[in-house]
Amino acid sequence: MINGLNLKDTRSIIFPVIILVFIGTLMVYSSTAIMAMRKYESGFHYLWKHLFTVCVGIAAMLILSRIDFQKIRPFVYVLLGCSLFMLLLVFVPGIGIEANGAKRWLRLWPTTFQPSEFAKLVMVIFLADYMDKNIHRMKELKYGILIPVGVMLVFQIIIIKQPDFGAVMSMGILTVCLLILGGARLRYAGLLVLMTLPAIYLVIFSSLYRMKRIMCFSDPWKEPFGCGFQLVQSFIAFGSGRFFGVGLGESRQKLYFLPEVHTDFIFSIIGEELGLIGVFTVVSVFVWLFIKGIKLASEAEDPFIYFLTIGLTLMIGVQAIINFAVSTGLMPTKGLPLPFISYGGSALLINMAAAGILLNIAQRNNSGGAEMDSTFHGLSLRNSYVRRMR
Repeated sequence: MINGLNLKDTRSIIFPVIILVFIGTLMVYSSTAIMAMRKYESGFHYLWKHLFTVCVGIAAMLILSRIDFQKIRPFVYVLLGCSLFMLLLVFVPGIGIEANGAKRWLRLWPTTFQPSEFAKLVMVIFLADYMDKNIHRMKELKYGILIPVGVMLVFQIIIIKQPDFGAVMSMGILTVCLLILGGARLRYAGLLVLMTLPAIYLVIFSSLYRMKRIMCFSDPWKEPFGCGFQLVQSFIAFGSGRFFGVGLGESRQKLYFLPEVHTDFIFSIIGEELGLIGVFTVVSVFVWLFIKGIKLASEAEDPFIYFLTIGLTLMIGVQAIINFAVSTGLMPTKGLPLPFISYGGSALLINMAAAGILLNIAQRNNSGGAEMDSTFHGLSLRNSYVRRMR
């Protein structure tokens, strides 16, 4: 540790992030060069836009790694209000952008922004602050489930109207996991999950395209040129890659066979071009980052920092797991990018901001213990929550 900074923990967070961003930049160029050349007469079109977001993301990561995260707490409800306002702005003509029947983006020069990604980050910060302040009452139904879930539902109702079922699902999983770790009774959480099943059923089967996705998920080969097309092409990509891959830039599936090759299904192109070795490398780096995040949380001396660290780690991990599962046919197809790797400014920027907060925590964990103890609620949370996670 030098000058109060825990360099070992800092490196353990920043190295996997840099590796994933580097792999992502490489694969974005590989998967879009031909498409960009035909459409924009420049094979670097998507690469330049991606690199712009990477640069902004690095700046956000460095800034957030230096700001005292405790100073964010008084502005939690301001952040909630801003996030809610931005989610509603997508429905305003001229400001919101519609693509493929969805209104999920805001027009921001020189790119666009997806407010639902920001909402996930804000929800993690809100829940960390809320659970710290109500730590003694989390076992009660009102404080452990009803209030935090009620706040989440306000955001989810707006997001589902956009519609963005993937964001709703990831936010729901993230919230429930955090509430359980925060002390909510398992029976209340289980009851909540059971009560949401009819709503999930209604959301899925009230939409023809969602219903088709579920039907084709069980047997995509039944309609290989219809609703099962994406999944079938993803299987072909993984199968073609085998152990060593067909070679960087040599994918055939990116030639207008597999849709969304640079966003939702970039993991499939990694499997095709880099093979099992590439897939194993990407998964291993995510596991490395996840383990370091959990370790960082276990060392926290303050409940807010513990919940914030766990929440940010889960936010990244849940999205990665869902993307892996969708690409390999373990879950129905839904639009959710792979953190740090997929093309797409909003998700990359927010995940790098989350990494910046984790870096901040890593730097201060072993240097701010005395200050953190002053806000500690007198409970041995660190040991109790670590035991619960084991």
